[in-house]
Amino acid sequence: MRHSQHDADPDARINWRIIKHLIPYLLESRYRVLLALVCLVLAKGAILTIPFLLKHLVDALDGAEVAQLAPAMLLGLVLAYGGARFANVFFGELRDTIFGRVTERAMRRIGLQVFRHVHALDLEYHLGRRTGGLARDIERGTTGISFLMRFFVFNIAPTLFEITMVVGILLFNYGPDFAVITLVAVVSYGLFSLRATEWRTQFVREMNAADSASNTRAVDSLLNFETVKYFTNEAFEAQRYDKELARWEMARRKNRLSLFGLNGGQALIIAVSQTAMIGLAAWQVKNGDITLGDFILINQFMIQLFLPLGFLGFVFREIKGSMANIENLFELMAIKPAVVDRTNAQALTLREGAIGFHNVSFGYDPERQILDRVNLDIGPGEKVAVVGPSGSGKSTLVKLLFRFYDPDSGCITIDGQDIAGLTQASLRRAIGIVPQDTVLFNDSIFENVRYGNPDASDEDVAEAIRLAHLDAFIASLPRGQDTLVGERGLKLSGGEKQRVSIARTILKRPPIMVFDEATSSLDSHSEQAILRALQEISRGHTSLVIAHRLSTVVDADRIVVLSGGRIVESGNHEQLLQQQGSYAALWQAQQKQQQSTL
Repeated sequence: MRHSQHDADPDARINWRIIKHLIPYLLESRYRVLLALVCLVLAKGAILTIPFLLKHLVDALDGAEVAQLAPAMLLGLVLAYGGARFANVFFGELRDTIFGRVTERAMRRIGLQVFRHVHALDLEYHLGRRTGGLARDIERGTTGISFLMRFFVFNIAPTLFEITMVVGILLFNYGPDFAVITLVAVVSYGLFSLRATEWRTQFVREMNAADSASNTRAVDSLLNFETVKYFTNEAFEAQRYDKELARWEMARRKNRLSLFGLNGGQALIIAVSQTAMIGLAAWQVKNGDITLGDFILINQFMIQLFLPLGFLGFVFREIKGSMANIENLFELMAIKPAVVDRTNAQALTLREGAIGFHNVSFGYDPERQILDRVNLDIGPGEKVAVVGPSGSGKSTLVKLLFRFYDPDSGCITIDGQDIAGLTQASLRRAIGIVPQDTVLFNDSIFENVRYGNPDASDEDVAEAIRLAHLDAFIASLPRGQDTLVGERGLKLSGGEKQRVSIARTILKRPPIMVFDEATSSLDSHSEQAILRALQEISRGHTSLVIAHRLSTVVDADRIVVLSGGRIVESGNHEQLLQQQGSYAALWQAQQKQQQSTL
């Protein structure tokens, strides 16, 4: 494997540098962020005035002068208190509403960026990926990014600001005792939360790894449910899934127990500090050093301080969890595709459609050579078939032509242009393929055909369906062309899926056509009908045909026999039969096999 996927190391430390990836998304909406910050300041300002309003209200009501208290003064204090409460909630909600657009836009942009990146990765990566785990990693990562952006901006920094203001107010108004208790409590709480959360991160990672593994197992099993039923392995699949779920359950248990320890420690620090503050305030009220209003003010500040501080502990835990979640996402984004466009890559300039393989060698593994110095020229409009035993490298030629891989040596040209110097998009637009294994989207037959050219009109799609001899089959369906094909096209037979694939290629109308075992899933009657259609649409087009059944390529302009990664014979059907070589032996073997089945 040239790329491998792996679960995050449970003992690895969080990489805080990934935060820098979020800064561009904040700067993109900087005015909206600034407006949200203004709302944040107004909300914090309102909540800091509440204890002072309570103090003055209590002091006004406490004492012999309460009977002489002007109703307007009392009403004003009560309304000011209510206004401060409302302002705190209102500006907080307004802040979240304004900033919500920033996080939603960032999630959309990042989600699209990841989607495009995964599609840009080479075929080797996709052959080794685990779809279920990959989907879960992307989902958790984008959600974690949203949480990180929102709470890093609006919870950590504002809470630290509020702590500083409260400590300053207590120090200035009531002396160092209250300020010292508050400061010690905050520092103790912060250090304990930091250490405990670092310790808990390993359990978060273990839980995520187990979650991805169980999801991967479930998705793989469901995608291959036919194979499961063929071998009556439902119980075996359930056992394997339960094994992954047991790992997930154990990881969740560890996570829950560690959370209990963290919450318990934080609650103890808050309880001790609040008890000390209330005790000191009550003692000073008894001694006449402060008023009952001051006692209420100190108590209110402690409540207001430890509520966000307690929430800060939650936010810090969630941020650490989110960081663990998005690590896999950024690891995915860091994967470099093996096949990339060069910095000066040019678009393909197609003139005649001549293809050339020049001394091409390739192997998926350095120790196993698939193609060995292959030289093959396909002239403009020529139909060339490549035949040979399984494993000889026939389909590898197609993958190299589409540039899913780059040759280890040699080069491939189209109209004299080395495809390694062309953009992949322009190259693949010029080539149409009917693959051996056709996978369809879970959509209607009509839309699956239109996928060959999303901009095609309904009339063009209908014509492609007719040319692929799909119209009679579609007419027999209760819902006709609107019939859903099921996930990966499982509701259609192999031959029906092959015809949809042929219709797609007809709709694309590319100048170069590739047929990779294009009729392998068809019966003899259907095969002849499709072959006639293929002959019609490939006329005048350069065609490369990969074939196992030699009867499908007897009309080719030239047939090339590939064996052991090398071209051993070349000529038309009659010439190769006369040579009495590898092709003739294959032909005779298939003729005998065909006669024995009649």
